[in-house]
Amino acid sequence: MSTSFSGVHRAEHKQSLSSQQLDLLVIGGGITGAGIALDAQTRGMSTGLIEMQDFGAGTSSRSTKLIHGGLRYLKQLEFKLVAEVGKERAIVYENAPHVTTPEWMLLPIIEGGTYGKLATSVGLLVYDYLAGVRKKERRIMFSKEKTLNKEPLLRTDKLKGGGYYVEYRTDDARLTIETMKEAVRRGVKAMNYAKAEELLYDKGKIVGVRAVDRMSGERFEIRANKIVNAAGPWVDTIREIDGSKQGKRLHLTKGVHLVIDGSRFPLKQAIYFDTPDGRMVFAIPRDGKTYVGTTDTNYQGDIAHPRMTVEDRDYIVRAANFMFPSLKLGPEDVESSWSGLRPLIHEDGKSPSELSRKDEIFIAPSGLITIAGGKLTGYRKMAERIVNLVASQLEQQGHASYPGCTTDRVKLSGGDVGGSQGYPGFLKSKVQEGVRIGLSEAEAKTLVQRYGSNVDRVFELYGKHQEEAKRYGMPASWFASLLYGIDEEMVVTPLDFFIRRTGSLYFNIQAVHSWKQPVIGYMAERFGWTEEQAELQASELERHLHDAVEPLA
Repeated sequence: MSTSFSGVHRAEHKQSLSSQQLDLLVIGGGITGAGIALDAQTRGMSTGLIEMQDFGAGTSSRSTKLIHGGLRYLKQLEFKLVAEVGKERAIVYENAPHVTTPEWMLLPIIEGGTYGKLATSVGLLVYDYLAGVRKKERRIMFSKEKTLNKEPLLRTDKLKGGGYYVEYRTDDARLTIETMKEAVRRGVKAMNYAKAEELLYDKGKIVGVRAVDRMSGERFEIRANKIVNAAGPWVDTIREIDGSKQGKRLHLTKGVHLVIDGSRFPLKQAIYFDTPDGRMVFAIPRDGKTYVGTTDTNYQGDIAHPRMTVEDRDYIVRAANFMFPSLKLGPEDVESSWSGLRPLIHEDGKSPSELSRKDEIFIAPSGLITIAGGKLTGYRKMAERIVNLVASQLEQQGHASYPGCTTDRVKLSGGDVGGSQGYPGFLKSKVQEGVRIGLSEAEAKTLVQRYGSNVDRVFELYGKHQEEAKRYGMPASWFASLLYGIDEEMVVTPLDFFIRRTGSLYFNIQAVHSWKQPVIGYMAERFGWTEEQAELQASELERHLHDAVEPLA
């Protein structure tokens, strides 16, 4: 069983994907695709996965970064959805406590707002019940004084009180990569920057994919008994290639988040608040920053690189100033931003915010299975439904029967930390260990929280490569992360590293400016890039740095 998940060994990954007939090939390496691959492999199916960008580069690194129970679904009376995602949160938390954290959320009750005191109280009560919330995390109702005590920045004039309840904060891109790594550790053959260009058929039935390695331009074929299209915003593109895009179709909406430094927005407490137009927005403190979002607007444009517009930025800044008037934020306070697309199912006559977040499965005449819609929080259940379907189809074709889903008990890569109960102790002792080997406490804490039980390997790299880090002109902790990313997390481009493996382009953009040259220099040597290739990677990174701060006019 290969445990290598290295960005340097692309030729081997291609070879292992194309050298055998797979039971299942998944197109799409976001959280849904990664979840399907893990579930299928765990049940004994030989599974492959290709992603045309980096893992999680589409929607799965651009969400509100919450595994949330979906209070707003209560408003839409989708009780089943609330119950399912509520239970899922607890499972994701147990299986990967290093990338998921319970976060108390304050819902200020404002005169004339969406939720009055009674509605908030009853709503949160029903929510706790449906979501099976643990005793110590059940909702509390606050007076106006207590609400302001929790968050002094809130506007005082219309405030009537607050509801206090638990959401779960996650690093969506890291959750995706840890799921992917666990799948690969169990035998999944996976590759990023591998694009499905053509679908292959035999007597009208889909039997494989002709893919192109977007790094080398090399084409290769992958054969599989079943093919699942989990391409997120691109699922309709794949259905078009298959000639089966009939009936329901995708409806893309865009969500934008802004990042503001904690010195300008010193939020003590995560807040879920009303905007003047009746939508709800989150403001969440993270790593010395506060991020605010999201918008919900119809989207037509470049699917691979949606961007913040002036309108998006001003809408969020206005919303923040409405709820936190003392801040007087301006466009100049935006340090970074991200924009993501929600691949929802189109329903005539519905506005973006009214569209259901439920997932749907389509089976084409060719046999292509597509999963569309859905939410980050429900990824494991979506995967379970798809793999159940694939299992029953394979069994009908004469395969031995497959066991049921067990991913509710599968620890993700890095998640071997003694569960949610053991994690605080694990964190503490590993941070001390990091300090003993020469890291600052802040550096050690960042690494332990990022890598969980895989941090030992990163510490080892840190200890071994001090001199080399100096030679490349970057801090040894960053160099250790870069080496680990390339060797164990299939980092292939500087953007993979700065956005999806470390989150720094969003939450520490200054560091990206500081270390981009050394990172590109090292990667160019390691991957044997020509000068032209290195320049291309550098200009791609510059484009993302620019677009994170400068809106589209």
